[in-house]
Amino acid sequence: MFDSNKENPTHQQETLDLSIALLERPSVTPDDDGCQDMLSERLAQAGFDCEFMYFGDRDKTGEHAEVKNLWARRGTADPVICFAGHTDVVPTGDENNWTYPPFTPTIADGYLWARGAADMKTGIAAFTVAAERFVANHPKHNGSIAFLITSDEEGPSINGTVKVIETLEARQEKITYCLVGEPSSTDTLGDIIKNGRRGSLGAVLTVTGKQGHVAYPHLASNPIHAAMSALAELTNATWDNGNDYFPATSLQISNINSGTGATNVIPETLDAVFNFRFSTETTEDELKAKTHAIFDKYFKDSKASYDIHWKLSGQPFLTPEGKLVSACQRAIKAVTDVDPTLSTSGGTSDGRFIAPTGAQVVELGVRNATIHQVDEKVEVDDLGKLAQIYEGILENLLLD
Repeated sequence: MFDSNKENPTHQQETLDLSIALLERPSVTPDDDGCQDMLSERLAQAGFDCEFMYFGDRDKTGEHAEVKNLWARRGTADPVICFAGHTDVVPTGDENNWTYPPFTPTIADGYLWARGAADMKTGIAAFTVAAERFVANHPKHNGSIAFLITSDEEGPSINGTVKVIETLEARQEKITYCLVGEPSSTDTLGDIIKNGRRGSLGAVLTVTGKQGHVAYPHLASNPIHAAMSALAELTNATWDNGNDYFPATSLQISNINSGTGATNVIPETLDAVFNFRFSTETTEDELKAKTHAIFDKYFKDSKASYDIHWKLSGQPFLTPEGKLVSACQRAIKAVTDVDPTLSTSGGTSDGRFIAPTGAQVVELGVRNATIHQVDEKVEVDDLGKLAQIYEGILENLLLD
């Protein structure tokens, strides 16, 4: 076994080189721009069986769908430890605002600067190097190693990981442990392991009244007035108190639109958008039922009416302390001497599609301080260390 407590220049250089090669490709979602081809070539050389999966509408030429996904696996036995990630990145915005061109990876001031440097091409590079080195040292390892790589994570997320998982489930191919390489660290590499995520339930509210003149309100029905009390109670409600792993469920109203722009016209409609980030202490159905009960109370005798369109982006999931969490904690400690904290904070990730299959899921990657920002960057010295951590996790799960 490698000595995790010592710097390994091979891990560092190989991870840096592959990171740069991936970052040079402007794979703005949902475009993969050849990243997965690069990965599959390397993984095939390490003994992985590589399969591309395409989902979505075909174009007029009959070519493959726009969204490309890679499923690669080495081995046929359980347990299956899967690295999940995405090659697509968010748009750069005005490139003139960047210190260095976003798709010209640049090393400066101890950082690697590029779009996708933190989120999450360096994570993909680190796991690839880790898998290659692990296989070279342990060609007859227990279980299986897999990669699930999509180019539809930063977009609508409808033709990526969720479809791959549906395909795997249909053929009864199960993931035991899943390591999502999202940037989880906060202050230093490995200080945070995301062992769960809150659920996300979105709602679009439409309140319909009757347009009229503000001087004759009895001839109209103001949807703004009708909605105000219900929205106030909605924002002040306690949905649950959270638990040891999750904070209390929260609700935020993100958009409200109404009115014609004229000062003397009562509008006909009001549209509002709100979102729940919910813990395992409550359910999607409970949130919907309580919300409707609030609105029903205020609209029972109202001339206005309401309608809510719901969209569930993901259920909450939690991987409690156990074999996967322990494997990550030990690997991090061995490489960085950091004792990581477990957290379920932040937004959603593709882990929400994998956890319902019964897999243990965690997120572990580089620092997330600059994700989705102008001048996205990551500490160069962290790249080799991350590859060492990932290799250590493989050893802890497949050699113990």
